[in-house]
Amino acid sequence: MSSGANLPSLREIRELSEKFGLELSDDDVKSYQTLMRGPILSTRRIEELVEFRPPVKYPRTPGYRPSAEQNPYNAWYWRCNIEGAPSGILKGYEVGVKDPIGVAGLPLMNGSRMLEGYISEVDATVVTRVLDAGATIVGKTTTEETSLSAGGHTCAYGPIRNPRKPTHSPGGSSGGSAAAVAAGDVKMCLGADQAGSIRLPASRCGIVGLKATHGLVPYTGAMMIEMTMDHIGPMADTVENTARLLTAIAGPDPLDPRQRGVIPADYVRDYMPSIGRGVKGLRIGVLKEGFGQKPWADLGFPGSDEIVDQKCRAAVKALEKQGAIVSEVSIPMHLDGPHLWNGICIEGAASFMILGNNHGTNWRGFYNTPLLDAVGRGFNTRAKDLSVQAKLVLMMGEYLRGEYHGRYYAKAQNTRHLLNAAYDRALQEVDVLVMPTIPFVTPELAKPDCSIEEDMMAALSCIANTCPFDVSGHPAISVPCGTVDGLPVGLMIVGRHFEDIVVLQAADAVEQTGDWRSQ
Repeated sequence: MSSGANLPSLREIRELSEKFGLELSDDDVKSYQTLMRGPILSTRRIEELVEFRPPVKYPRTPGYRPSAEQNPYNAWYWRCNIEGAPSGILKGYEVGVKDPIGVAGLPLMNGSRMLEGYISEVDATVVTRVLDAGATIVGKTTTEETSLSAGGHTCAYGPIRNPRKPTHSPGGSSGGSAAAVAAGDVKMCLGADQAGSIRLPASRCGIVGLKATHGLVPYTGAMMIEMTMDHIGPMADTVENTARLLTAIAGPDPLDPRQRGVIPADYVRDYMPSIGRGVKGLRIGVLKEGFGQKPWADLGFPGSDEIVDQKCRAAVKALEKQGAIVSEVSIPMHLDGPHLWNGICIEGAASFMILGNNHGTNWRGFYNTPLLDAVGRGFNTRAKDLSVQAKLVLMMGEYLRGEYHGRYYAKAQNTRHLLNAAYDRALQEVDVLVMPTIPFVTPELAKPDCSIEEDMMAALSCIANTCPFDVSGHPAISVPCGTVDGLPVGLMIVGRHFEDIVVLQAADAVEQTGDWRSQ
């Protein structure tokens, strides 16, 4: 262990002063070195103190990396068997955990060779809650490189295969969780979502995935990307099991700054009553801007495929026959959502996740210092191993921060309030909004030797409808509603903040309209 920071030399102080244009004299440099002795002593005392870490409540063995024969879709990064409490809402269920969510004693790689060999020392809050609810954690699921892709092809140990059609994209970055559920390995997994990373693979693999309201599910103990967009949520074979897992993991956590003052005192604690309610009288708004348009060509986003729109509209028609009140809703600012996402997530992730060693500063909560150290070491030694997406985020984010002093990040953050308000106004007139999760059919996996441009297109071309709701924080679920050439189509349902139960209610009704695999 370090004995504290070293006192900077006169040369180092001179270099720092020149970096910031301070124009210090030689005498000034010596004076500042003297003044720095106090803070250096503080670092030495801090090293002597024992820091707080959340307790690890349940015993476990180290687990193992599964063989190719045991892992035909590369859905699993690591396998284990951690028994939870003797009773609870998840008793009898096996659960997978997305790689960047910490499980003590198990590797955490975030899909990147930058963290190869790092072993988590803490359980994420959601992991403890899953175990407290009686589940058995049976492994960590494969994640794309630094969780910055939705194509399924950027993972450090090879691509994830879609169990519905292994030649095609499974979606991402929670593709391993989706594939594990779709393959029948488990009924439920934890995922994380900053641009659609729960909903996109759920749509492509034909399972259910919920990005809960921002702040409802604690993020403590997981690899972060951008704190104002970080979400953890449930992924499962059915809406009922999605509600079951959400019931176990939702609720306040004093260690998560995303939740401070956010969760209302009367938030729903049990999401199981959402099942079987039906949709009679429920007001459903079909979001015009989510269908049939090609407004994002300059961002590299394809437009809608007519067949996908038809499948989603047919699902809505089925809900109307069950008594839902359906109307078309127009929210023009939905088309600005991807622009705001770019403004926030690119610069925010570069400053926070990469240059900030996945922790940054200026927030109160739990800092995972071993992980912080591992990210710093990995970035210093293995930055060349980063994916196309991570390299672009790093360079573009640093360019915007350096040349424009954070202006576009700040303006995008300010403008997100207008996007929120636009959705909220519409959600006063309807109870939920619906649209395709991904407005085009699932492509084949990107080839290993594809160009940088093709790599980027495969990774992020599918986020146009999903990423605006990471910006706004509204709950959004993807539920299967049909197939095209054997590959699933997902319908996305969006609700008011902290009305996740209504979103689940509507999704359950879609699921109950029939077997989507035969459509």
